[in-house]
Amino acid sequence: MPELPQVPITLEGSSVLHQMFRFDWAAWKKLPAAERAAIASEFSEILGRWEAGSAEGHPNQSALFSQIGHKGDLTLIHFRESLEELNRAELELAQSGIYPYLQVTSSYLSVVELGLYESSEKIYSELAAAGLEPGTPEWNAGIKEKTARTFASLASRLYPSIPPAKYLCFYPMDRKRGEQVNWYAEPMGDRRAMMHEHGLIGRRYADSVRQIITGSIGLDDWEWGVDLFAEDPVVFKKLIYEMRFDKVSAVYASFGQFFLSVRVPAANASQWFEGTLA
Repeated sequence: MPELPQVPITLEGSSVLHQMFRFDWAAWKKLPAAERAAIASEFSEILGRWEAGSAEGHPNQSALFSQIGHKGDLTLIHFRESLEELNRAELELAQSGIYPYLQVTSSYLSVVELGLYESSEKIYSELAAAGLEPGTPEWNAGIKEKTARTFASLASRLYPSIPPAKYLCFYPMDRKRGEQVNWYAEPMGDRRAMMHEHGLIGRRYADSVRQIITGSIGLDDWEWGVDLFAEDPVVFKKLIYEMRFDKVSAVYASFGQFFLSVRVPAANASQWFEGTLA
C-alpha cells in the first residue's frame, strides 16, 4: 500500500473579504449637511442591497461593523461565491461617494474552509486499498466522489449567511512551523486527535457563539481567519482563553491582531455617519 498523504481533506465554500477602514471625520464634517446626507443615503442603499444578499445557495451578503479601539473605525465583511464577485464589491464601493472618506487600514482575503480531519485517513485508506495512487486523476476523482455527500450536507456551513449577532471578533492565525515546534511535521493521527480536543471546546460555546473559519494559505499573509459572532462580547474572551489551554493553541498556534466591532445595520448607517451608534 502506498504511503498515505498527510494533508487533511478540506472543503471550500464562500470567498470572504474583510475590509478595515479609518473614517476621515475632519473632511466629512466640512461637507454641507445636504451633501453628507446624500452620500450617506447612497451608501445605505448599496449596503442594504448587499446586506439582503440572495436567496439562492450562495447568500452573497455583506455586513458593516463599527470598530472599537484605535485600529480603525469601520469593518466591512463580504461573503461571495467567487473572488471575482468580491472584487466587484470592492470596485462598487470604490466608485461610491463615501469612498474618498474611507482610508484602508487593513484587509483580509480567505475562503470558508471545513477540514475533514475525522474522515481523511479513512478515505485515503479506502482509495489506497482500491489500488489508486495518491495524486493521480483517479485518486482525485475518488476523493471528490467520497466527499460529495458531505459537501452537500454541509452546504449551509460552506456558504453561510452572515449571522445577525451584535458583536464581531475577527483575528487571523497560523500553525507554528519552526525548528522546534512544527505542526506540519506531526503525524496525521496526532493532529486529528488534537483538533478533536480543540473542537470540543468550541462546541461547548455553540449556543452563544457562531464561529466561521476561513482558509487563507496562498491568499493572504496568515493561514486562517476566524470570525466569532455573539450577542455578548465577553464570551469571546472566555472562549479564546479556554482554548489557549489546549495543545493546539498552547503549543502550535500564533495569532495576529484581534478586531472587535459592533454591528451597524444598513438601516442605521446614515446615523453612524452623523456620529451616532443606534
